[in-house]
Amino acid sequence: MSLNLSNFSHHRLNDENTKHFKHLFYALIIGLIVGLVGGFFRIILSYIESFRDILYHHAGHSGFMSWLWPILFAIIGISIALFLVRRYAPEASGSGVQEIEGALDGLRPMRWKRVLPIKFIASLFSLGSGLLLGREGPTIQLGANIGQMVKDTLGLSDIEKNSLVSAGAAAGLASAFNAPFAGIIFVIEEMHGHFKFNFYSLASIMIGAGTSDFIVRMMVGSKPIIQMTVFPSPNIYGLWLFICLGLLCSIVGLFYNKLLILSLDFFQFSSKLPVIYTGIFVGVIIAIIGIFSPDMIGGGYNTIAKVLDHSFTLSFLLFLFAARMLLSLFSYSFGVPGGIFLPMLTLGVILGMLFGVSMQHFFPQLISNPGVYTIAGMAGIFAATVRAPLTGLVLAVEMTSNYELILPLIITTVTASVLTSFLGNKPIYSTLLKRTLANAKQKNKFEE
Repeated sequence: MSLNLSNFSHHRLNDENTKHFKHLFYALIIGLIVGLVGGFFRIILSYIESFRDILYHHAGHSGFMSWLWPILFAIIGISIALFLVRRYAPEASGSGVQEIEGALDGLRPMRWKRVLPIKFIASLFSLGSGLLLGREGPTIQLGANIGQMVKDTLGLSDIEKNSLVSAGAAAGLASAFNAPFAGIIFVIEEMHGHFKFNFYSLASIMIGAGTSDFIVRMMVGSKPIIQMTVFPSPNIYGLWLFICLGLLCSIVGLFYNKLLILSLDFFQFSSKLPVIYTGIFVGVIIAIIGIFSPDMIGGGYNTIAKVLDHSFTLSFLLFLFAARMLLSLFSYSFGVPGGIFLPMLTLGVILGMLFGVSMQHFFPQLISNPGVYTIAGMAGIFAATVRAPLTGLVLAVEMTSNYELILPLIITTVTASVLTSFLGNKPIYSTLLKRTLANAKQKNKFEE
């Protein structure tokens, strides 16, 4: 009798091990696919953005048409993105992170057959047009839907959906920024209410993020996304300045979240207008601003590089911060696909440089290089807006390779996220999910 029980336990253990091994292998497959998709997305987008930069550079140099081409380019890109999303996959609009959180809770559909092609193609048009949006939203949603695709294609049980979709989301963020650890932390921290945590689900997101990052690095290179000075640890007696920066980031994060929802509500009428009208309205504004000041548009990589090179005066940095904040809200409010990570990180760099240069004037003995505060600003604004301090910290470190700044980043992100919480600020993706669910409920009532 005892021998039979022993054999039964042994077989059961082997079955469990086989099941877990298969699950981890599926996570590896998801990471491979997400890495390939994310790598191709980044390569194609870089060509589109290079072409756009050429159009803006030559604007006004060879007659009327040289002015017209950048405007037409923006109008066509935005119009095509809007048409594809509205016609075929409304859930592909915006960032997509809130859609994943809703899907993990069973509140939103994951129609990967529609979302994968539409999100990929429409995002290339929207991001390429010059709107102030990031590629991380699209890659996160693409990754999560690839996780759902693998689950459905292999006929796996619904029990495995959560960790496979989460592994895809982590892989998607890793592929956007060469930041696998940030992808892992993002799922654990931001999606903690939706992600079903256990040892093997954690291993799944680690395998997915790591594999995706490896593939993308093979395709586009291993350099940090933001190439800048690697700073030594700042003066320990000046660490209190990072508390001050965190306080400032908390207020900015509060205003950003409030204004984003107000902007979405204000421009909601545009969803009832013909696509071309919205495309012309948004495209003309973005293109004209881009022609006269290219630093005001786009995701922000070029702007970040110039800020780090001290290419702007303090007064222009202040204007640049205000303008890019308003334009990022404007860009997100019309339902085109695109993320808010990168625009927020760009604002953080600008705010950090403003703070660092200003404080260096008063405390020169404590600040050897104001650029240190640009990294803290990135992490701080992200922490205040998303209410995910760990993700903000890790993302800033991985994107810049400034591992010596972990202590000041901890100070900044904790201060920013705690104070903004005390001020009543809600995590932006939770707010966006509630808004999406409310709009869907209202639409269903109207159709009935």
